[in-house]
Amino acid sequence: MGMKNKKNSRKSELKQLIQGLFFNNPKRTYNYKQVSTALEVKKKTGRQKVQLILKDLSESGYLSEVSAGKFKLLSRGSTLTGTIDMTASGSAYVVPDEENEGGDIFISRNHMNHALNGDHVKVFMHARRRGRQPEGEIVEILKRKRELFVGVMQVSRGVGFLVVDDRVMSHDIFIPLKGFNGVKDGQKAIARIVEWPKRAKNPIGEIVDVLGDAGDNQAEMHAILAEFNLPYRYPQEVIEEAETIDVAISADEIKKRRDFRGVTTFTIDPADAKDFDDALSIQKLDNGNWEVGVHIADVTHYVQPNTLLEREAYERATSVYLVDRVVPMLPERLSNFICSLRPNEEKLCFSAVFELDDNADVLNSWFGRTIIYSDRRFTYEEAQQVIETGDGDLKNEILTLDRLAKGLRQQRFRDGSVGFERVEVKFNIDDNGKPLSVFFKESKDANKLIEEFMLLANKKVAQLIGNKELEKGRKGKAKTFVYRIHDVPNPDKFENFASFVRRFGYEALPKGAETVSASLNRLLEEVQGKGEQNMIETLAIRTMAKAIYSTHNIGHYGLAFKHYSHFTSPIRRYPDMMVHRLLQEYLDGGKSANEDQYEEMCEHSSDMEQRAADAERSSIKYKQVEFMKEHLGEEFDGVISGVTEWGLYVEIVENKCEGMIPIRDLDDDYYHFDEENYCIVGRKYNRKYQLGDELKIVIASANLDKKQLDFALSKDENVSTK
Repeated sequence: MGMKNKKNSRKSELKQLIQGLFFNNPKRTYNYKQVSTALEVKKKTGRQKVQLILKDLSESGYLSEVSAGKFKLLSRGSTLTGTIDMTASGSAYVVPDEENEGGDIFISRNHMNHALNGDHVKVFMHARRRGRQPEGEIVEILKRKRELFVGVMQVSRGVGFLVVDDRVMSHDIFIPLKGFNGVKDGQKAIARIVEWPKRAKNPIGEIVDVLGDAGDNQAEMHAILAEFNLPYRYPQEVIEEAETIDVAISADEIKKRRDFRGVTTFTIDPADAKDFDDALSIQKLDNGNWEVGVHIADVTHYVQPNTLLEREAYERATSVYLVDRVVPMLPERLSNFICSLRPNEEKLCFSAVFELDDNADVLNSWFGRTIIYSDRRFTYEEAQQVIETGDGDLKNEILTLDRLAKGLRQQRFRDGSVGFERVEVKFNIDDNGKPLSVFFKESKDANKLIEEFMLLANKKVAQLIGNKELEKGRKGKAKTFVYRIHDVPNPDKFENFASFVRRFGYEALPKGAETVSASLNRLLEEVQGKGEQNMIETLAIRTMAKAIYSTHNIGHYGLAFKHYSHFTSPIRRYPDMMVHRLLQEYLDGGKSANEDQYEEMCEHSSDMEQRAADAERSSIKYKQVEFMKEHLGEEFDGVISGVTEWGLYVEIVENKCEGMIPIRDLDDDYYHFDEENYCIVGRKYNRKYQLGDELKIVIASANLDKKQLDFALSKDENVSTK
């Protein structure tokens, strides 16, 4: 044995003795002199080793340095629970279930112990070093976030691995031959993890579904749905149950309803829509006021409790809108035919009917079941043309509704509503799903007309249940209801946002008696048409809380409504079905529903809504990468949309496609990340790249598997920076 090995061996033995001393005396505190005395270490060099070992054990989390130079065994009970948030490198952060001093806990790759992104875990806390983020080790996986993973199968010599699409899944899944289940090399597939032996590097799985060849549009869209654990087909028994629904409207059913078949009624929807949730009716009353009916498809008349259709609707909770398709919450026979308010057909509705004066003040409201007959199906473009030209079908009705909607909108903004109008990216695609061009969807007067009356109906329904004495349940408490709630902005986030926009010459903080919502609206108006508009609007949205469903009403900050719900889209949102059922139950004098049961349903609906939004974004990103793959090497104008320690995110001005310039590719200097100022700065030449800066970039690569675009600075840009 060499001298170096002997020294290491002796140090290891001493370390074990020290660990044993603390382990056998868990409540005692020792300094290095006391440890040396207890272990009979007398030489100066030996005591120096004791000092070093104590420091190592403290840094590794075995000991806690309770005061300068004094150490104690770190309590084995120092654990907490939380949710894993993985990084692409394989390390992670645990977001604690309860507020934790120091915030999220860093978990190194070596301390993950087979935990995966989104898992609910127990963490053993290491001793915290001064000025450092808390660190820990996963000691137990309490609940897996998911068992199914989507990716591309790679087969070589009878050995298979599923290379998972998810960028934060750092382990490929080993698929034994018996688990292939018909999958071939290069195909997109879904695998289930069946075991993960403690010492195995990779989990072991089996293929549960083969989606098709990688790169095929159908396979890729199904893969995106599977990635977010969203269904991409209906069980046969659900489809069969939908086929048995009787569409005939009986005379007895009509007698139970208010009849609007003789009142002018129409729908306004996107040109490619098939699921028409809502229709508007309008007529002038004898007193000179206007009666406006907001008629919503009566989905719960057809989808009854304790049926397969009901269960499927609850599980899905929402329709999912990908770039090239809608994955409906309800089978197409219901969503596109039976419930859809198609023109020239009698349809059953649940309606909110309002009496408004010429100032758009609501004087009376009525809620109940109705029957309607839609006279016309307008696209938004057709209705917009009527508004702009003052001519066309049902011009008087549309122009009156447009005027009333503008009055409602003015009132809403006077009350403090915040007006975010983000640009929506859309694609023109061919029959094979290939993107041909990019365009932006604008919200015009016709869109806002529908929006205002839907907001009015949603608000008034929530007010009826949450605000009226006659709707109180036991002990004076408002009856259980499903609200759409939106909390106030996080003060720290908003302060940081205000500090950032100040660098561009804008003020986000309120001036004088101005409210926060008013100051935000002022800012959003000031940036209209400016180069930094999209970036500032994006950052402003990030300061806001997320709207969710809950039985606990706190109001809706963004809309400035004390009561708000979702009533107007039951074909595509399960919470609207809950609202319809509760509203009818309470209109009939029923008792308050079980709050805990409905809160659980609200949480599920909020979760599914988030998943659907993530899937939609993922499909857009995929099509952006597919579109830009045809433009490799071409130059575009861009704006820096994000700054991180590993690179710059840049959004192309003409099509909103976003990619990254890795910091390692900026070879004209050594750049460091200035988080506080949203920039990276070159140490030698002091060149700065800041959020919002305009750049010329070149498309360097387009990786469809990772849905990732890499950019490079154009030669002109490189020259201009030196």
